[in-house]
Amino acid sequence: MDAGPLASVPPAAAPAPAPARYRVDHLTAYDYGAAVSQSWQLARLTPRSLPWQRLIEHRLDIEPGADERHESADSFGNRVVHFALHRPHRLLQVRMRCEVSVGERPFAERSREAGVQALPWEAVRDAIRHQGGLDDLLPARLCEPSPLVPPLESARRYAADSLRPGRPWLEAVTALMRAIHRDFEFQSGVTTSSTSVVEVMTQRRGVCQDFAHVMLACLRSHGLAARYVSGYLLTDPPPGQPRLMGADASHAWVAAFHPGLGWVEFDPTNDQTADARYVTLAWGGDFADVVPLRGVILGGATQALRVSVSVTPAGETPAAVPPSAVPPSAAHLAGGARALPLRGV
Repeated sequence: MDAGPLASVPPAAAPAPAPARYRVDHLTAYDYGAAVSQSWQLARLTPRSLPWQRLIEHRLDIEPGADERHESADSFGNRVVHFALHRPHRLLQVRMRCEVSVGERPFAERSREAGVQALPWEAVRDAIRHQGGLDDLLPARLCEPSPLVPPLESARRYAADSLRPGRPWLEAVTALMRAIHRDFEFQSGVTTSSTSVVEVMTQRRGVCQDFAHVMLACLRSHGLAARYVSGYLLTDPPPGQPRLMGADASHAWVAAFHPGLGWVEFDPTNDQTADARYVTLAWGGDFADVVPLRGVILGGATQALRVSVSVTPAGETPAAVPPSAVPPSAAHLAGGARALPLRGV
C-alpha cells in the first residue's frame, strides 16, 4: 500500500489484554477385559511454562497409585512423568488438573515491527539453514522429516499455490493454513492414530491431528521449519446452553519458525493463529513426540479407552454432565486430538 509523499507515524500499540486464567481437567481411563499384572507408562500432561503462559497449579493423580514414579524432561523440553504399576489391576485412571494463565503471544507485538512481515518465505528458508539454536529446538531440525511426517511430493505440490515465489512468509503460511481449512473436512471417526499423511491428503478428511500433520508436511517439503503443538483450546457452548463438563477435547496445531517473529502458531482446523484461548501442553516433530499417555502393559486382554477433557475459565463452574451425554457438537471450535491404546506384551 502506498503511504503517500509524507512519512506517517504508526499509531501507538494498544496495551496487551490481561492474561486469561483457565482450569483444565483431563481424565484418561483404560478398562481392561482381564487383569493387568504390570504397567509402565509415560505421561506428557504438564502444560509448559512459557513467556506467555504460567502454570499456577498442577496435579497428576494415578489410580491405582503408582509403585514407581519420577519426572524428567524429554529432548524437546516437555515434562514427562514416568510411572509403573506392579500389581494386578483392571482399571487405570490418570487425571490431570491444573490452573494456567495465558497471555498474548510474542508474535502479536513482533509482527508490528517494520519490514518483518515483508520477508519472503524463501529468505526465511535460507536463514534457517544458518540459524543457531533457539530455546530448546533447533529450527533446522524441524525442517527434516519425522516418523509420522515423511517426505511427500503430494504435500509439496499442494503447498506450492500458497508458497508462490517471492510471497511474504506470513502471508504464505497463513494462506496455506486457510487452504487446509477450506479443502479438508473435519470429521471424527474416519482416521485413527495410525492413519498416514498420505491417506489424509487423499481422502481430505480427519481431525486436528491429521490437519497439523498435513501442514507440517507442506511446510517441511519447502524447507520451512515447523513443529507439532499439543494442548487445549477454550471453546464456547452453543447459544443458550451451559458449558458442559467433559465437552472439550485436547487439540493440536502447528508452530512455524520465522527469524524475526520466532515461532508463530497456526491452527488449520479453525483457520486462525493461536491466541489466549490456546493452552500449550507439549511440542515436538509430530504427534508421536507429544502423546499424552503411552506405555506397555502385561496382560489385560482387551481394553476400552475413555477420555474426558474440560477447559473452563477460572471461577466458572461447568454443568456436571457425564462424558457419554456430551453431544459431538457441544463446542463451536473444532478440536479432537486422539489418545493411544496401550501396547500389550
